[in-house]
Amino acid sequence: MRAANMTGVANERDRLPPGVGRDAPEVDTDPREAEARGQAMMARAADAIVDGVERELPGWAVREVLRLLDAWGTDPDTRRRAEAEASSAGRQAAARVVADLRDLFTRDAEEQRATPLQIVRTAYREPTAVLERAGVPAVVRDSFDEQALPEDRYGLAPRSLGDLGDEELAPLLLAWGIGKATVVRARRRS
Repeated sequence: MRAANMTGVANERDRLPPGVGRDAPEVDTDPREAEARGQAMMARAADAIVDGVERELPGWAVREVLRLLDAWGTDPDTRRRAEAEASSAGRQAAARVVADLRDLFTRDAEEQRATPLQIVRTAYREPTAVLERAGVPAVVRDSFDEQALPEDRYGLAPRSLGDLGDEELAPLLLAWGIGKATVVRARRRS
């Protein structure tokens, strides 16, 4: 049983992002190395987030439009038209969101005023326009969601990067955040 636990620990450690764990340079004792590690974590996570969003967001937009069209039981002509529009809207949303993410990721860690998820959550805009043109009524949302994103009439905003269709994207936000926190802490320590 002990061997299994040791194996499990090693496997867990192997799944951590590089530079995370007991062997990582300490912010308190080696702030320069810790900052470099944080920058590298942010860069790797940023690249993976951009790639994943670019790949997954167009299909997510189509699935979300079709889900609501099916829920409301729209006529076949409206559904066909909206499905075609959703495909285009998904590509437009991906292009816009990816450009905004790239802009965020080119900024210094301390100048970033949003998270990647906040930017990805704006992807609701293009599919919302498709649903509005199709005459789909707004959905009932809780008061927090209505206050946080009043224009997201259909409750489409992804709650995690994994909601786009690839659950492997979800932990990338955490890796990016750990990297950013490491950079900021290391700079404060220097």
